[in-house]
Amino acid sequence: MQMEARVEPLTGNLPAISWRWDPETDILSGAFKGNRKTGGLTGTVELTDAEGSVAVLDVNNGVICGLDVVVWPEVATVSELRVPAQLTDGRVILASNVSRSAIASLEVDTSLSVTTNGSESVFHVRIGARRPVEAVRVADNFYIEVDGQGGLAGFWMNNVPPFSAFEEEM
Repeated sequence: MQMEARVEPLTGNLPAISWRWDPETDILSGAFKGNRKTGGLTGTVELTDAEGSVAVLDVNNGVICGLDVVVWPEVATVSELRVPAQLTDGRVILASNVSRSAIASLEVDTSLSVTTNGSESVFHVRIGARRPVEAVRVADNFYIEVDGQGGLAGFWMNNVPPFSAFEEEM
């Protein structure tokens, strides 16, 4: 299923986001406060695929304002993975058919893939097949991809700290 989304201009300052690992569960999380006052879904959207991968979007009044990668698909490593150079600052709003204010959570079946760089400081989560997208900077280290048909296409997480669960156990 394709999730419909639209890009709105950013009003105010670009939000800050910090990525953090849960060392017991391997969950990577980050969120910021949404700044939109009109209605829409406030809760979570769970993206799941047939392989068991799970990514959860944090949504506030229809605005995507966070991501948790809960169950990871196989992660491909490429040495030179870089955030797209051409970015638009804005907010990504889930379409009104998804952002019903009476719904607190929603589950969407899709396919997910993840790529990271050699140092695992940049992660790219793609929804569905590779296609042309617009990358929207919604926070200082969080970018959301929307395709030409208004479908949610992926996420970039930048400046991710090293996973240190094994270091803490020693």
